[in-house]
Amino acid sequence: MAKQAKTAIKKDPKLAAEAKNYTKVIRAVRSPKTGAYTFKEAMMHKDKVKDYLAQTK
Repeated sequence: MAKQAKTAIKKDPKLAAEAKNYTKVIRAVRSPKTGAYTFKEAMMHKDKVKDYLAQTK
C-alpha cells in the first residue's frame, strides 16, 4: 500500500485554494558573453507575471 503525502496543502483547503494562485514562470535570458540562452525560473503570484515578463534584464 502506498504512503500518503503529508503536506499542509492537503490538510487545509484554505491553503490549497491560495496555492492555485501561484505560477511557475520560466524566462529565457541571452548571455552577453557567449550568446547562449539560459533559463531563469521563478514562482510568483499570478497577478505579478506580466510585470515580471515586462522587465528587460
